[in-house]
Amino acid sequence: MKQALKKDRYKVNFPLQMAQCEANYLLLNKLTPGLAARDVWKFAVERAGKSWEMSIEVTERMRYTTTVRVARHDSRDTSWLQSPQLTVRIYHDAELAEVLAWEGHRRLQVRYNYPNRDMYQADEKAQFNRFLGEWLTHCLQHGHSLADVSLLVK
Repeated sequence: MKQALKKDRYKVNFPLQMAQCEANYLLLNKLTPGLAARDVWKFAVERAGKSWEMSIEVTERMRYTTTVRVARHDSRDTSWLQSPQLTVRIYHDAELAEVLAWEGHRRLQVRYNYPNRDMYQADEKAQFNRFLGEWLTHCLQHGHSLADVSLLVK
């Protein structure tokens, strides 16, 4: 009698997740100078002959946290195909930034049982935090601010 191979349950790699959130915090700090005083940053990003606009917008400020929306804007966006949008919480005291939600999907869990009703991957939150890091890195490497830099320096 053959026994079905049972896949091991996903185990959260907490140190790796925290390292990714720390990296995201540093990347966001580079992209959002004057975070305490400004609400919106816009970037033009170009790669392989294609260009689009990125924005980082503050949606909530609290004593120890700031919540921002990171979004890509494309002139080709249609009602059925929208560019990605992430909600990110920045923890100033812990120097971390983590994805809270994406495009209306709220409160991502650290781990999901699989299969599940919403068909999330077991490591969905880790994947979104990695994606955020890659996205921000791409903005730093291939983008430029649309703000007048002379207005930022005082």
